[in-house]
Amino acid sequence: MKKALWIVSILIILVFILHLFAPKAYQVERKVVVTSQIDTVFKSLCSLKEQQEWSPWSDMDPDMKVDYRGIDGEVGSVTYWIGNEEVGEGEQEIMKLNSNTYIETELRFLKPFESTSVGFFKLKEMENQTEVTWGFRGEHAFPTTIIMLFMDMEEQVGPSFEKGLSKFKAYIEK
Repeated sequence: MKKALWIVSILIILVFILHLFAPKAYQVERKVVVTSQIDTVFKSLCSLKEQQEWSPWSDMDPDMKVDYRGIDGEVGSVTYWIGNEEVGEGEQEIMKLNSNTYIETELRFLKPFESTSVGFFKLKEMENQTEVTWGFRGEHAFPTTIIMLFMDMEEQVGPSFEKGLSKFKAYIEK
């Protein structure tokens, strides 16, 4: 009995130590430069419906069901999706719009696991071009912190952002 208590105590201490050293926050972002005016880019990125045209997750599940609430492109508009195991279930709500510079959304993932993140687009005007930064950030809670010791958010999400931005570039420049 004492041996079992020692083992359980050591495991609890080990989990606590792992939690202390595990990443508590994450941020992933990617950039692309598009040949399009900043106001055109901003208007397109504000549209949750237009985002489905170039979303890398749409390719992962062509049968994904998508629903929209609110006035598309305005604060408070929401897109809800439910799809296969790769895309899961969740919703995205526009939370903040700063004309031609910044769009912020709240991403609420429901399946395969619950979490909330902040998604964002930053826009920077260049000569006849626009630099678009797409990213998301959030915090990990226990026990996800321990899982994140063995998972890299950059590796998990970065390639999808790169694919999406490449598709967005082709979409907005057509």
